[in-house]
Amino acid sequence: MNTDIIPDIHGQHEILLTALKGLGWRRSGTGWTHPEPDRRVLFLGDLIDRGPENAAVIRTVRSLIDEDRADLILGNHELNAMQFHTANPDTGRPLRRNDPKNTRQHRTFLDEFAPGAPETREVMAWLRTIPLLIEADRFRAVHAAWAEPTVAGLRALLPGLRLDEGALIRSADKNDPLHALVEEVTKGPETRLPDGVTFFDKDGAERDAVRLCWWRGDAATWREVAMSIPDPGVIPDTELPDHVRAQTYPEGALPVLFGHYWMTGEPRLQAPNALCLDYSAGVGGPLVTYEMGDPAPLSLDRVRMHGPG
Repeated sequence: MNTDIIPDIHGQHEILLTALKGLGWRRSGTGWTHPEPDRRVLFLGDLIDRGPENAAVIRTVRSLIDEDRADLILGNHELNAMQFHTANPDTGRPLRRNDPKNTRQHRTFLDEFAPGAPETREVMAWLRTIPLLIEADRFRAVHAAWAEPTVAGLRALLPGLRLDEGALIRSADKNDPLHALVEEVTKGPETRLPDGVTFFDKDGAERDAVRLCWWRGDAATWREVAMSIPDPGVIPDTELPDHVRAQTYPEGALPVLFGHYWMTGEPRLQAPNALCLDYSAGVGGPLVTYEMGDPAPLSLDRVRMHGPG
């Protein structure tokens, strides 16, 4: 059975329909069809925000799921939305502040789904049924990062891997162990640099923690695993400690597919068993998809690039 894997759509309904059509999917009076009757779709999250047609994207994705032709995992934008539209029962305040910055990031969704509206509450309830990650026989899928200790921790605290209202409230509490686990799989890992080491980010802010190229299972030093560093030379070329090495993806593990990272240029494998499909479709880039077939090494021959129709 083949599965079409589709990453971050961000409210761009036209490009989603273009991709589905290019992959052989058709909508008819009897529902979604494909020349291969067992074919499925897997969406990697971030259906919403940025683009103007959040509601249409959600309707199309839900129709495929409702017909048992597709699956979906949560992205950080779905997580942010759930927290934005859910109040802490103890304080009455939103789990995610409705401040100007967060409202601006969420603007296109809010244009279609007003806070407190029945349709907004219904979509938030639906999102609480969506898992944070999926592990199949042939591959794994996550929005931003797969690390074995993190996934094991999530399975222990959240056996269904879904954020019901109680788990959602916990996920917004920085003092709750669930918070860091949920943040990592939806937003990616970050870790403190060795004592005394800092760098200046692109905005000139000094930082002592770094985002990780977690897919680099072969990384041996801090410099090899550090991500988004304007001047990599300031990162020490010294051996990774065990706790950081444990966050990288083993070279012999199942293939893992993910989105989130706004890659540029031609699609490329991040590792022989790791592939990012997010090439900024939400802001005018192509929607890059992958056809997962029989067990085999990941191959760029199975990558398709779709532009707006």
